[in-house]
Amino acid sequence: MRKPKFLIIGGTGKTGRKVVDSLRLLGQSVRVGSRSAEIPFDWDRPETYGPALEGIDKVYITFQPDLAVPGAFEAVSELVRIAKEKGVSKLVLMSGKGEAEAERCESVIINSGLDYSIMRANWFSQNYSENFLLEPVLQGVVALPMGDMKVPYVDTGDIADVVVECLLHDEHNGKIYQLTGTERFTFPQVVELISKETGRDIQFVSVSLEEYVEVMKTMDLPEIYVWLIEYLFSHVLTNPENEVITNDIETILKRSPRSFRDYVKETAARGIWNQPKEVSTH
Repeated sequence: MRKPKFLIIGGTGKTGRKVVDSLRLLGQSVRVGSRSAEIPFDWDRPETYGPALEGIDKVYITFQPDLAVPGAFEAVSELVRIAKEKGVSKLVLMSGKGEAEAERCESVIINSGLDYSIMRANWFSQNYSENFLLEPVLQGVVALPMGDMKVPYVDTGDIADVVVECLLHDEHNGKIYQLTGTERFTFPQVVELISKETGRDIQFVSVSLEEYVEVMKTMDLPEIYVWLIEYLFSHVLTNPENEVITNDIETILKRSPRSFRDYVKETAARGIWNQPKEVSTH
């Protein structure tokens, strides 16, 4: 019996690279979907979809920067259309918890006629070490709106492990999973944890969403990035669903999720938050 071949779109990203590593350790045949891959995949170039999907059986889909952004629905629709033409049998989608716009893209997957699994993930723990919140931590001042919102952060390693299970096992077909951590934290609590573990004086400053957006606009950031951050704070974090803790990770993996406290301890021990801060050019 022929082994399935997997395409991991976003295979160099926060969850994708871990999915790639795990599948390869299991002896699976994996193609990395990225702009720099031997067979490139680029969401902005639909002509790359077909070659990347050629000979592929199962696909893990991550959309950059987020399924909520304008154009995501059309891009995912085109990908699904070509996937069906190429004989793909299963799609696993990384979605966002509490994101109404992302659910439009989910509907394309659900109604595709292909087997599917959908991951609705909460905010990544790694946002503080691999994403937009790393620089403020390094600078020692984290200024954010909605400091009283409580987030059950989820670890990208746990997400990747769930994705691998869904790609490999048919029992997850047709399922929508809500992936969260086991404890909720406000932004000030997160900053306090990181400050304690690093031995650094890191301050949290509460700002209004309007102030936060105005500062981003002065930083020469892409317009779509500013739009996305404003959307996440105004529509996603304010959704009560995002404070709900689920046990889907434990049910699927038969173990507890990695706690946010452990993430902070292990990340601090690696020295990521003690690097010399760089002077921003923006």
